[in-house]
Amino acid sequence: MATQVQTAENLVGDFQSTFAEIRAELAKVVVGHDGVIEQILVALFAGGHVLIEGVPGTGKTLIVRTLARVLNLRFGRVQFTIDVLPADITGTRLLVEQDGKRELVFSPGPVFTNILLADEINRATPKTQSALLEAMAEQQVTVAGATYELDAPFFVLATLNPIEMEGTYPLPEAQLDRFLFKVFLPYPDSAEMQRIIASTTTAEIPQANPIFPSRKAAKRIEDLKLLVREVLVAPQLERYAAALVRATIPEGSKFAPAGPAPLPPDEQINRYVAFGSSPRGGQSLLLGAKVLALLAGRVNITYEDIDRVAVPALNHRLVLNFAAQADAIDPRSLIENLLHAAKRLQR
Repeated sequence: MATQVQTAENLVGDFQSTFAEIRAELAKVVVGHDGVIEQILVALFAGGHVLIEGVPGTGKTLIVRTLARVLNLRFGRVQFTIDVLPADITGTRLLVEQDGKRELVFSPGPVFTNILLADEINRATPKTQSALLEAMAEQQVTVAGATYELDAPFFVLATLNPIEMEGTYPLPEAQLDRFLFKVFLPYPDSAEMQRIIASTTTAEIPQANPIFPSRKAAKRIEDLKLLVREVLVAPQLERYAAALVRATIPEGSKFAPAGPAPLPPDEQINRYVAFGSSPRGGQSLLLGAKVLALLAGRVNITYEDIDRVAVPALNHRLVLNFAAQADAIDPRSLIENLLHAAKRLQR
């Protein structure tokens, strides 16, 4: 028994040290954004994908590119524009001549990588955006009736530009639901701005170093993701996560489940939300909470772990109505209100 406890402690300690080492290397290049970087790494080890929203120049691309370098994983990038086609992402079959014969050969697209940056994903048409659905959910793509597996790990980080909305297309709800987290990249404060300007205008630009050997990087990440799955969740915490997800569904909706809700109806949810979170929101809550538990040195999650990931896990899963747009309501504020109302379940 003592050996098992010691082994668990060693695994948790290894996870903590690896996480800290990744953050330290990222900090050599990325100034500030500590909370955002933590959420991105939490999503990585939880096995999900991330949608990053921020104005130009705040470091979205820099974070993703540096993360791929630190993890020593293959990196791919798609610059989404209106003329990008699904085949430009997944790949296509080409007619080639070999040994005097012509045959169709599959040419893989940029999705065949470990870390994929889907830059300004909302500039592509919904048809092209949807080309990522199968890859993100099932880690495979289907082209001309043939299915091709993607290598693990497969981590998509998509960026959104909240300005210059002309010529953009809102992401379909099915696409949004495939992202484990949606995070927001704010402007740097004055001190961070000064550090950014100083560090990027000198003769020596800071560089991050890989922390894994290339031949072991993928397996190392997959082993850590498997450890996250083994973190324990008590039944009352499962009920709490389910109650939060159920509370995002407005009363009277034709899709609302039967029976009484665990939490009292929320007036703002009923007024401003057209559709609430899917069960994937609950999965995101628990998986994100498991990563935070390991970071805290525990093999079981707490209510606080769930609360800390609630906003990034649920804010993009609420479909707001016209009243919310008119009143400038932010989904994040609705979720924060739910967390306050849910305190009575934390017993």
